[in-house]
Amino acid sequence: MKTLQLFISGRVQSVGFRACIRRIATDMNIRGMVMNLPDGRVQVYATGEPIVLEKFISMLYGCPRVSVRDVRITDVNLKQFDDFSIIKGNSRLRTGL
Repeated sequence: MKTLQLFISGRVQSVGFRACIRRIATDMNIRGMVMNLPDGRVQVYATGEPIVLEKFISMLYGCPRVSVRDVRITDVNLKQFDDFSIIKGNSRLRTGL
């Protein structure tokens, strides 16, 4: 198991992207969270098996109405999540889970 942090840019807000990410993650048994950032990007933490995480990232490009321009991926310390959540509004999670 490992945890990835993703910063996704492009046309990724106000198009149902977070819900699409959660649906894909849930179907793939990935745990984590997704949130919009004030700068227009989407931030994701995803915990799962490495091969499953690779597939998860590739599937993000297929979300409807979304135009992914860039995905920055960083390995982070393993984080435990109960499920895959959408974080709404301002949250202190934005500054450092």
